[in-house]
Amino acid sequence: MWHLLSKCRDMIRAIRACKTAAEERAVVRKECAAIRAAINENDHDYRHRNLAKLMFIHMLGYPTHFGQMECLKLIASAGFPEKRIGYLGLMLLLDERQEVLMLVTNSLKQDLNHTNQYIVGLALCALGNICSAEMARDLAPEVERLLQFRDPNIRKKAALCSIRIIRKVPELAENFINPAATLLKEKHHGVLITGVQLCTDLCKVSEEALEYFRKKCTEGLVKTLKDVVNSPYAPEYDIAGITDPFLHIRLLKLLRVLGQGDADASECMNDILAQVATKTESNKNAGNAILYECVETIMSIEDSGGLRVLAINILGRFLSNRDNNIRYVALNMLMKAITVDAQAVQRHRATILECVKDSDASIRKRALELVYVLVNASNVKPLTKELIDYLEVSDQEFKGDLTAKICSIVTKFSPEKIWYIDQMLKVLSEAGNFVKDEVWHALIVVISNASDLHGYTVRALYRAFQLSAEQESLVRVAIWCIGEYGDMLVNNVGMLDIEDPMTVTEYDAVDVIEVAIKHHTSDLTTKAMGLIALLKLSSRFPSCSERIKDIVVQYKGSLVLELQQRSLELNSIIAKHQNIRSTLVERMPVLDEATFIGKKAGSMQSTVSSPSGASINLPNGVAKPSAAPLVDLLDLGSDDVPAPSSSGGDLLHDLLGVDLAPASKQSGVNHSPNNGTDVLLDLLSIGSPTPSSSSLPDMLSSSEGNKTPVSPLGLTFPSSNSTQATSSVGAAPVIDLLDGFAASTPKHENNGTAYPSVVAFESSNLKMVFNFSKQPGNPQTTVIEATFTNLSTNVYTDFIFQAAVPKFLQLHLEPASGNTLPASDNGSITQTLRVTNSQHGKKSLVMRIRIAYKMNNKDVLEEGQINKFPPGL
Repeated sequence: MWHLLSKCRDMIRAIRACKTAAEERAVVRKECAAIRAAINENDHDYRHRNLAKLMFIHMLGYPTHFGQMECLKLIASAGFPEKRIGYLGLMLLLDERQEVLMLVTNSLKQDLNHTNQYIVGLALCALGNICSAEMARDLAPEVERLLQFRDPNIRKKAALCSIRIIRKVPELAENFINPAATLLKEKHHGVLITGVQLCTDLCKVSEEALEYFRKKCTEGLVKTLKDVVNSPYAPEYDIAGITDPFLHIRLLKLLRVLGQGDADASECMNDILAQVATKTESNKNAGNAILYECVETIMSIEDSGGLRVLAINILGRFLSNRDNNIRYVALNMLMKAITVDAQAVQRHRATILECVKDSDASIRKRALELVYVLVNASNVKPLTKELIDYLEVSDQEFKGDLTAKICSIVTKFSPEKIWYIDQMLKVLSEAGNFVKDEVWHALIVVISNASDLHGYTVRALYRAFQLSAEQESLVRVAIWCIGEYGDMLVNNVGMLDIEDPMTVTEYDAVDVIEVAIKHHTSDLTTKAMGLIALLKLSSRFPSCSERIKDIVVQYKGSLVLELQQRSLELNSIIAKHQNIRSTLVERMPVLDEATFIGKKAGSMQSTVSSPSGASINLPNGVAKPSAAPLVDLLDLGSDDVPAPSSSGGDLLHDLLGVDLAPASKQSGVNHSPNNGTDVLLDLLSIGSPTPSSSSLPDMLSSSEGNKTPVSPLGLTFPSSNSTQATSSVGAAPVIDLLDGFAASTPKHENNGTAYPSVVAFESSNLKMVFNFSKQPGNPQTTVIEATFTNLSTNVYTDFIFQAAVPKFLQLHLEPASGNTLPASDNGSITQTLRVTNSQHGKKSLVMRIRIAYKMNNKDVLEEGQINKFPPGL
């Protein structure tokens, strides 16, 4: 043995003496070569020494597969020292995935029946570490028998080995139920703690075992836990003054499994759980571990409210602990507890709020999530105030998460619009650069709907801008509101009692817009919004018209095409079309909150059309009919694309703020109720309109039947699915607002090409077939008739079809023939699509679809992409 150790020691010293990785590899290669030579010579005397070396080399990360068979040879030896090295090598060099492991099963079986208990212990230890499912089935009877062996150390190892076996082969669990129950009565500490763990695992894999232990063992386990709690000082198992915390925790875990879902078992353990919760000291880590397990057990079993309140109070004490780990696990447990007893958790709201201000980032984040769950209609105001106060001093890296939560809380639980506006302005003033676009979009929507607060809001924004001009989102909301309600700002319209009087001149209002546009941090969106706001103010403040014109003209030579285009167009309106300017920049109508909610479901950069849906419940108790929801079928995630609006157009993004509905009524165009975006969003880039008369309102409202308007930002919008022009095809062209003339309508030609039908989409529940046709003289436009059939035996209700196409395509969706699809192909729904391909002949059609419906009152969503359209479309 001394020779063995000295040789191993020499190799270890040689490896540790290496100064480079290359030297180490050279030593290892030399030793491996010597070991291979000894294996080839079948050297019996030094086999155990060579295997010891191989284990060290394996721990360094070098391959040692060539020595695996040596493990099996040593295990087959008769002596204990050889078996010990063999089993150690077996556990270290092999795992359960190795096929060679099957060869050792017979040796293990013999050693499990050996007369030497130490060899039996070696076999159990190896089996517990690398047992595979096949080995478990073969050796389970031997392990079951050893659970009743005379030596407690063998019983302990057999229990640990049994845990491995039932995890690998759960169907063997029933064989271990009775032997495991006898281990719970053991006096030997090691056997008892492993027996408790074995019973816990049995309960998890076998319902039969769970019921057996509930009926037969619950009282005994309660008595055992009581003895442990009340036991005198035992130095052998004492940790920091706590007697045997490991056994405490194992017993509590088993009681948790037994009490979950069973009132009788829970009743039996109530007293001892209360005793553990009250008697365990919390000034030591071992005591805190026991208390944590006790709390988790109390929250899991069927218990009365009193014990749960006690458990939540313990978690409240944990939150005051200086140890970050203890506070973190307490926050995690409170997150679970709030679903059981929210009122008890609310009592610790102040402590949880303090954790939001903690220096540890993980605790801050977890506490913020808990506060978010704690908020309700009754406490939203104080909690929001605390969070906004902390927002002022919070770290930069935490402001993003904190801002998102505050905005979500304010939106969800806002009791009144004025409070909502006040809180959002505070957030924008403190952390406007961290606010997402949809948040300030939503704020503009709410402001638009609060007609009695327009004056109050624009004055509040004017004040906030003076103090926080560097917050981008605040600046955008401010210039939008000043553009819309600048006259209210100057004339102090709608003053509230809570406001201080202020004097703002027309020049002051224009100054704000000019500062915002010229600020070095302002991006393209802010500058573009500022230019539109100036156009509106040029009509509201005639005395400032020349100054506004001078500001706008400065951007005629801008290198940014968007700003250059806006500057030229706006300058043309101010200089040449003063007679229609007031009509163009009329105050925007109330923005449709339902439309905005549909847009938030998924903003898009491409054309999306969808039929109208059901009503949507909105914040502040308002319910409005839903416009077509805008779903991001292309997953492009752009916030600059408008959603369809029932009032016509995305009024949020149409910063010109024009309501063309009255003009439409005066013209010869007959509009039925809208589901799509049928107004001219960009009044400055009219595309081939067909007028019904020569009057000015008609020029503003006319639009060719199926043309899709294009916004200045290059975004395409689907046309209305219900607008029909009654005017003749050959009507005179319309004068463009920039003194141009629209192209006359092309002559019709017959295009009679036939295209085959295509099964565009098919699943186990649904089939969709496309039939294609072309409009005469217009090869770019394809008319697609989609036919939907139900392949299942269930009726589909609330059927909605949505489609999205890339930007080189324009999509127009007609209303569907119905929203109920009969079962078993007994009927169908049809819907017509018009697709205009601006790259006709260069690019083929491509489309993403989304189909939503209800089956047995459950929402079903199916998606797909269609690439295989017939050529020539």
